[in-house]
This record gives sequence, C-alpha cells and structure tokens, in this order.
Amino acid sequence: MRRTRTTTARIAAALVAATPAVAVAVAGAGVALRAPVAPAETARSEPVLQTFELTAGTRLDSARSAAGTRLDSARLAMGTGLVAARSAAGTRLDSARSATAPRTAVLARRTTAPFSLLGVTWADPQSEPQGAIEVRTRRLGTEEWSSWQPLETDNPDASDGGSGVRGSSDPLWVGPSDGVQARMIATGDQALPAGLRVDLINPDAPETAPPMRMTPASQAMPEVGRGMTTVGRGMTTVGRGMTTVGRGMAPPVTGGDEAGRKAKRAGDDPETGEPDQSDGVPVVLPVRPVPKLVTRAGWGADESIVKEPPEYTGAVHIVFVHHTASGNGYDCAESPSIVRGIERFHVKSKGWNDLGYNFLVDKCGRIFEGRGGGVHRSVLGAHTLGFNANASAVAVIGDYRSTPIPAAARASVAQLAAYKLGAWSNPPLGKVGLVSGGSDRFPAGRTALLNRIAAHRDTGRTECPGNALYGQLTAIRAAAGAAPAGLRLRRVNGATAYGGKHYTRGAAGPAWDLSTPTRMMDRFEVLVDGRLSAAAPSGHRQAAVRVEPGEHRVTVRAVHLSGKVATTTAQVIVDPVAPDFSEPPQVGLREGTVGATVPVRLGWAATDTSGLKSVRVRGAASENLSGGTRQHADTARLGDPATWAVTATDRAGNPASASVTRTPVLLTEAEATRTGTWRTVRDQGFLGGEAVAGSTAGASLTWTFTGSSAALVANRTTASGRVRIYVDEEFQGIVDLRSASARNGQAVWARSWRGSGTHTVRAQAEGTTGRPSVVLDGLVYLR
Repeated sequence: MRRTRTTTARIAAALVAATPAVAVAVAGAGVALRAPVAPAETARSEPVLQTFELTAGTRLDSARSAAGTRLDSARLAMGTGLVAARSAAGTRLDSARSATAPRTAVLARRTTAPFSLLGVTWADPQSEPQGAIEVRTRRLGTEEWSSWQPLETDNPDASDGGSGVRGSSDPLWVGPSDGVQARMIATGDQALPAGLRVDLINPDAPETAPPMRMTPASQAMPEVGRGMTTVGRGMTTVGRGMTTVGRGMAPPVTGGDEAGRKAKRAGDDPETGEPDQSDGVPVVLPVRPVPKLVTRAGWGADESIVKEPPEYTGAVHIVFVHHTASGNGYDCAESPSIVRGIERFHVKSKGWNDLGYNFLVDKCGRIFEGRGGGVHRSVLGAHTLGFNANASAVAVIGDYRSTPIPAAARASVAQLAAYKLGAWSNPPLGKVGLVSGGSDRFPAGRTALLNRIAAHRDTGRTECPGNALYGQLTAIRAAAGAAPAGLRLRRVNGATAYGGKHYTRGAAGPAWDLSTPTRMMDRFEVLVDGRLSAAAPSGHRQAAVRVEPGEHRVTVRAVHLSGKVATTTAQVIVDPVAPDFSEPPQVGLREGTVGATVPVRLGWAATDTSGLKSVRVRGAASENLSGGTRQHADTARLGDPATWAVTATDRAGNPASASVTRTPVLLTEAEATRTGTWRTVRDQGFLGGEAVAGSTAGASLTWTFTGSSAALVANRTTASGRVRIYVDEEFQGIVDLRSASARNGQAVWARSWRGSGTHTVRAQAEGTTGRPSVVLDGLVYLR
C-alpha cells in the first residue's frame, strides 16, 4: 500500500557507500548484532499496548552512536599525525555528508513484553513520511530474530482527524514475539515526522476495564436512502455490545431491505408490489440473510475501549475493497487475534474510536464483523478518506500486492458486496458518482465516478488493495452482481407431470435447483398467475402453495443478494374431481380353455377432465394398467363367486373405484334339450369325462339359463365340422371347430349382455361335407 517503495537494498547500499562501518551499525547487521540489548522492563501484567520512541538524528550521528567507542579507540592509536590529517580534511567531508545524508530514526534492539502485531505511528495524521520504515522482531521465548520487514506507509489517515488521532503505518502481524528493533530512513528534503514511535499490540492481553453499556444513537438519525448528506466525514463514534448478528439497535424504518421486509399480499402486483382489493393472505418475505460471520463477541472485540455509540449514514452506494497489508504468513486459526490486534491498533495507536473497516475477511474466507453498530446497517466507518459516508468497506487480511486472494476469500468479498449494495437496490456491476469530502486524489467537492465495488486506490494515492487483488475485482463484481444461474424446476410436489404440465388435486409444491451458491441468494418467491403466494429462505429449494381448481401458471422467482432475479415457470392443472365411470365394470366370458377355471374379459369406461393416469384391477390377481386401458382378460373358478374391482386414478391423483361380482356356472350336454341324433363319447379331456358327438345335419342342443354371459364349450380336431349358433332363436353365425391340433374343452363362442336375463342358446350341427362330426361339451354362463 506504499506510494513510494524504497527498498531495503537501496537504503543499505546508500549507507555503505557513505560510511561503510557506520552503515552496518545502522542496518543492524554485522557487529551491530552483537551490541548490548536494551534491558527489558519488568511488567506486573502483559500490556495491550507498548510504545517505544524512535531516536532521530542524521545518518552519520546514528552511526557514530552505534560504533563510537571503537572509532575513538582507533583515533588514539593512530596518533597525532592522523588527527592532524583528519582535522585538515574532516570539516569538508563531514559537511558534504551532512548535506546529502537522509535523516534517520532508530529504535535499538530490545526485549519487550509479549506482542503479536506492531506498527509505527507519528503525531500529525496528515503527514506522510518520505522514506522507508523497517522492523525486525524476535520470536517469543527464543533468540530467533526475523529479517527486516518494511511497513506500508502510503495510507493517509482515513478519519477526519480530531483530538488524539495519529498518523500511522499499516500494522504488521508478526506472531507471538518479545523483542523488537526498528529504523526509519527518510529520503528527500522532508523532515522526519514528529513523535515517531513503535507501537506493539498484544491482542491476547486481557481487557483493562469492563465493557461500557451501549448508549442509544442520536434520535436525529439520518434516514436510510437519503442523499449524500455527510459525504467526506471520517472516523466517528461506534457503540459497544453489538455482538449478535441482526440484533442490537433497530434499523431505520425507511429505505432498503436493511430496514426489514414488509408483508406482501397474495394479490400484490408482481411488478409494482401494489396490493389489489382482494382478501389475499399476507405473505411475509424471509428476513434478508446476513452472511455467515464471526461477530465482535466471537473474535473478542474489546468493547471497553469504544467510547461512543455508532453513527449511521444513508444508503450504501459503494463498497470499498482494502487489504490490511499485515502480511500473509498467518494461520487462519490466528485470524481472530489479528482482528483484535487491528482493533486495538486502530483505537490505541491511531486514536480512532473503533476498528475502521466494516468487515474483514481472512485468506480462508471467514468473514469478521468489523466496526460495531450492526452489520445490516449503514455504519459510518474510517477506511477511505473522503468517502466514508454512504459506503461500506471490507479488508482482506494480508498483503496482496503480488499474491491473489484465494477463491474462498474472493467469494466472501463478493457476498459482502452483494449483501450491502443489494439491500439498497444498488447494482454491484454499476457505477456511482460520489462527492468527495477531500482526499489526496479528489479534492473536497469534486465528484468521483466510481465502480460500486471499488478499490481503496480508486479514491486515494495508495497501492491498497495491492495489484493482485485489484486485478481480481472484475471477477468479484461479476459474482456479486450476477443473476441467479441455472434455475430449473425439478418437480412439483404433490403433482404428476404429463405432456409438459403438472396435475394436482390442490396443493402445488414447486421444487427447484440452481447453480448459484446459497450464500449469494436472498430468497425465493412463488407466484401463481403472477401474484405472490409463498416465499422461502435462501437455503430452501421447495415451497408449498394451494391454488384453486383450473389451469394456472406457477412461477419460481430466485432473488440474488444483488437484487437480480431469475424465473422458471410450470403449468399446473388443479383437478379435485375424481374420474367418472361412464360404463361401470362388466364381466363377460371369452374364448379359451375351460377347465377348473373359465376365461373371462373385464371391460369398463372411465373419463376425467384432466385425463387418466392409471387403472388398477383386482380380481383373480391384481394388475396395474395404463390410464387408457378399457378391458382386461382374466379367469374365474367354475362354481365360485368372483369379484373384480377397478380403480381409475386421474393425473391429479384423484381415484374412483367400481366393482362387479359374477359366478361361472357349467351346464353339461346332458342338461340340454336335444334334436336329431347325438351319441355319448368319453375322454378324460372332456368336462366331467363325457361329451356328445353328432354328424347329422340339423341335430341340435339347446340350453336355457338366466345370466349375463354365455359360452359354448366344444372339442376341436382336424376333422371337426361346423355348428350354427342361435340365441333366443336368432341366428348369430357359424363356428368352424376344425383345428390343426386336437383340443378339448374349448370355449368356441361367447356372448354377453349388459344385464342379467333369461336366454336360450342353440348349437346346431351343420353336417359339413367331408367332416360332418361335431363334439359338444356343454355351456358355461355367468350368474
């Protein structure tokens, strides 16, 4: 995040070129590493903050203080001649060096109480030191010193100043340490900032005082959604105790979704949201989901150091992306400590009222609540000079000048941006013109046209959030501002799909899928014929609605956190009426083999406005048939009553049932009235072991019965002739009994009536030329 990056190598080279022995001492290398360590101060308890001043002077003076004793001893040994020579040329050399040497400030290597985060601060928050500030630290409980590490110093103070506010570098996370050394080498003609000091923060030290009770915000709170009435204001006050997401102070009642959902009625116009005058049932939209995050209580915010309640601005028009420049060498388990350290550095070292960022994200994608006041509200922060009002800021923990943020962190930044901007109906992919309150890039009063997801560098002369992260902002904007993707209807619960439509008896429960992650979704709405009928939270993938009979258009509308929507629609037919049996089930005898059982055929006719889905027949066996089936072949035992039940189910799932009961009865040839010549023939294949054979033309057998169906039983052979059939003395036709193979007990002709009645059936031998013989084995009828 530095505007001017003077590398350690360049500084060291400059020092060596001027006075090699002295430069080594200033750089903390060579013999200087063996210099006495400053004695540690014994502390009765581990402090949160330790401060150590940097001693200022010219580069030469600093070198002399580090190696003066050895130099004085050398001078004495060299004698008066050397002293004289030195006197002759020394003045000019020293003057030249003093005129060109950069100024320096040094903190000698020293032992400290434990700390994990450090930074350098100075008195004037408006000044920006020209040069480089470097530190090195010692790992806690060891003699291991780190290499020199630069501190980022190009960030002007993001607040509006005020009493006690100090300028500072960005903080650096170094992990548990108990030793420090620091140096600053200024370049150019600018003097060293006054009040330079190293601030060491122990984020795990206990709070020094109990948290103060939250005091209510001013009653003159600005209305959410109003214009830029406080543009350019910097760091203001933040309340304590905001430890639970979505709780705390009630949001304003005007403005965007952050003010809460209003109930919508089933008759609301889907475009305008205006209700009609019908008695619709109110549909309450789910609460806008807050991103999963670690609350202030979760990361251990020190609420006792926050002295004022939060201040709120209007609608959030922009989200600024930062990086903390605190280094990437941390484990994500340390993230809560890092956030505590940044809070204490911002408050105790910089003099701010609370942590400046609204949110922080670690490299594992975990989100941390930053400044107190309510993550769902427009809290005024201290993060982007001149543009703190009507804005929110997220800082990614780490240094991303050359290292891109991981995918998990990128997804969290996109989620936060969509959450804050979408709540105020501001498109994350859009731009906005904001009036500057005064920054080093945009003077006060100038309008800056910015992406709604912008980088810190877009409004100030800074490297923040680093080149690598800056290059990722296009993808972050695309993810934050996208419409829901891949929305599709999986099914309609309680309904049957057929021909592209869904049939139900009343309840319609659309179930859907989409490819957009749940974390990026706001809610789902279900509309029936364009009117809101149900709503579901972002994690749900189904909902239930009840609709009136008839055909309807049921739409699932997916709402992204950005406010963009996607829809999918199904045609739903509501049919609460069961099928109608226009022809109830009827059973009739059919051709086939007669033995212990007789062949029968079941027939019916059922209709339904939405069409039949299936038919189930229960008789000698149960059969599931398609909805278009109208008959079914079965058998029944001779002499036993048999019942057939038919259940027709329509596409909506409405069933209707009907049944019929019949008893098959056998009338033997002996029970028939005979004319002409017939003789008895015996064979185990005949019914009862006997049948009658006739070959005289005109010989007949007549049976009389009361029933609903009848079938003539005969024997078939290759030499069998033909018989003429009469029913109630009306000619029905001729049946040829010849067959390629011999078969006994065959129902060769059948007739059925809609109702039961008394009938006669007469079978008459034709006396067919060449094959006059016929064998008759009785008559079966249904009673």
